[in-house]
Amino acid sequence: MTEPNDKAPAVNDDGGAKVAPEAIKAVPVRHYGRWISSAITIVLVGALVLAFARGQIQWTVVGDHILDERVIRGAWETLKLTVYAMLIGVGLGMLLAVMRLSKNPVLRSVAWGYIWFFRGTPVLVQLFLWFNLSLVFTYVDLGPIYKNEMIDVMTPFMAALLGLGLNEAAYMAEIGRAGIQSVDRGQTEAAHALGMSPARTTRRIVLPQAMRVIVPPTGNEFINMLKTSSLAYIIGFSELFLVSREVGSVNLAVMEMLIVVTIWYLILTTIFSIGQYYLERHYARGSDRELPPTPLQKIRANVFSFRRPAGPGGAAA
Repeated sequence: MTEPNDKAPAVNDDGGAKVAPEAIKAVPVRHYGRWISSAITIVLVGALVLAFARGQIQWTVVGDHILDERVIRGAWETLKLTVYAMLIGVGLGMLLAVMRLSKNPVLRSVAWGYIWFFRGTPVLVQLFLWFNLSLVFTYVDLGPIYKNEMIDVMTPFMAALLGLGLNEAAYMAEIGRAGIQSVDRGQTEAAHALGMSPARTTRRIVLPQAMRVIVPPTGNEFINMLKTSSLAYIIGFSELFLVSREVGSVNLAVMEMLIVVTIWYLILTTIFSIGQYYLERHYARGSDRELPPTPLQKIRANVFSFRRPAGPGGAAA
């Protein structure tokens, strides 16, 4: 009995030898429109940069004032106002969100009225209302706890803090309500069946899952608050924008100081945008099969990797 020959050529059903198929040659699609649009964009951006470079701007003044003590102090006041106002907004907003979802009609009505008022009036008007509150109330009288004149209590910082924080609470209430409603109601019912109280169910079951929905818009609200805080200059609060205006009016470098302020806002928003990204990535654990890449991983993949993705056959396309 002869053993089969592994090297024998394969044959078809009709007795002919099989011919191996040719390797597929992947030809990449030429996207000429992308190249043209990219070239036009580069030309326009270059023209804009060249226009500013050749304009009547004293860039040495920008460099001298970017780390000016007064500018840094204004940036610190802006950051402090933003953080404090955001804490008020998040804390009060979550409380209002729970009140909106309450079965008590009084709590629902109060929360709805608060949101209706603060979302329906401009922030600038609210700042003026708080700053001029001494025209309505002369004294703050809390009995034996505290008593003082309203004009001393409602400083520019306090008026800006209340105006921005209470306004932000109205928006955070809707964000929190959307996050809580995104959690499956069956999990709440299961927690109650296990004997957990409503408060503990909200704290241990609902809120940790709702954070995936709450964190992204909250980060955007924080960055928006950082920029909206510049409105506080109108009531005399020495934040970044007001300080730059005062410095620019003294040395007659208005445009240069505006560029300094722009750079500072870009630095602050970039730092907090990175922090927001990592916070979202943290709360994405358990819901995404694969975590999104970090900014360093994106840079490594897009800048330092010049190889094209492999095609179906394993060869580079």
